[in-house]
Amino acid sequence: MLVLSRKREESIIIDGEIEVVVLGVEGDAVKLGIRAPRNVDIYRKEIYTAIQAANRDAVTASIPLSQLTELFKGKEKGERKME
Repeated sequence: MLVLSRKREESIIIDGEIEVVVLGVEGDAVKLGIRAPRNVDIYRKEIYTAIQAANRDAVTASIPLSQLTELFKGKEKGERKME
């Protein structure tokens, strides 16, 4: 882990295209601003962890064959089933 000290309005650059700016410090909280290309996803760690868990659950979920059959029947007819 790289540890840096930065003051308010100072920044770091990551991979030449992501800039992290210290906007301020209030008590034990640091406010950061992040400038990055639109194609770069930026998440708070707790949100990222929740997304990863949901993706793992989706991969291991079992779907009854009858539901899959109904889903594909709708696709063959060009229908969109709303639930």
